[in-house]
Amino acid sequence: MHRPGAGGRSPTCSTRGFRVNHPSFQSQPKEAPLTILLASYQGADFISAQLRSIAKQTLGNWRLIVSDDGSSDGTPDIVAKFATDCAPGQVQVVSGPCQGATQNFLHLLSIAPDGPVAFCDQDDVWFPDKLARAMVALSAQDGPAHYAARTVITDAALNPVAPSRHFRRPLGFRNALVQAIMAGNTSVFNAPAAAILKQCVAPAQNHRIPSHDWWAYQITSGAGAVLIHDATPALFYRQHARSEMGRNDTLAAMTQRAGMLMSGDYAVWLGRNHAALDAVTTVFRPENRRILDRLGDALCQPGPYAAATMMRTGLYRQTRTGTAALYAAALMGRLRQP
Repeated sequence: MHRPGAGGRSPTCSTRGFRVNHPSFQSQPKEAPLTILLASYQGADFISAQLRSIAKQTLGNWRLIVSDDGSSDGTPDIVAKFATDCAPGQVQVVSGPCQGATQNFLHLLSIAPDGPVAFCDQDDVWFPDKLARAMVALSAQDGPAHYAARTVITDAALNPVAPSRHFRRPLGFRNALVQAIMAGNTSVFNAPAAAILKQCVAPAQNHRIPSHDWWAYQITSGAGAVLIHDATPALFYRQHARSEMGRNDTLAAMTQRAGMLMSGDYAVWLGRNHAALDAVTTVFRPENRRILDRLGDALCQPGPYAAATMMRTGLYRQTRTGTAALYAAALMGRLRQP
């Protein structure tokens, strides 16, 4: 696994390893402006490395908007200095809503210009061809498309620890409603998909959804977008003491998430997501509107009925164990809304 400046090879633009839910995927790149949306807060320790990795992208046609949530550690100054080395207007810093990372990303979406967009975390390090590979995958699609990729999990010093999980079950709305697998720090959306997200962002803000990347997967899959998951890692996913979201592939992380599923936290998340999605069903395909309605029914039903409704609807997580835990939580009444 290569380290920045260590002379190792980064992943190339090969299409090997792509998972796509649409037969028309090809690898013919098209030039398109891309807006990178970076939500920052107290990021001075790591953001310089991320900005350098953006500057080294083999795809040069990008602009960067950084929404800072009131950092007091000099983060905006670091970004401003970086901007002086870029073309005039290529880098912009705006004030965030100061309501946490999810609301900051939603704010960025609401102000993003038309065209493709990419989410960006402040503490990762992108491989040089990250954006180019994403645009190769997206450029073959005429309609909305959402690209995400695996990552290389590292420690705080960027020493590789392990690749992120490779999900093997199909991508789609029945999965998106109950599990977030399209990693936000790797997600890139073509112009039609970005336009749909922007159209749906206000209810997401109002209902205080728990996770912008989970919501984005729900919106794009519900709208029938092409979903592309690249099995080749696209970046170093740095883990440190102040990581907003930690890795989810360890036994401790999976145990913690199972606990949340049973504790009622997961039920709150499902309720907020459902409310935000229910406000924008006009962008969904008819079958996905019906699936959303069935989830809404399940969230209001007593345990045995809820579990039966979810099973009939075909909702699933990426592992059999995870799906069984979902149905168990429903059966026990842990997903019922107050």
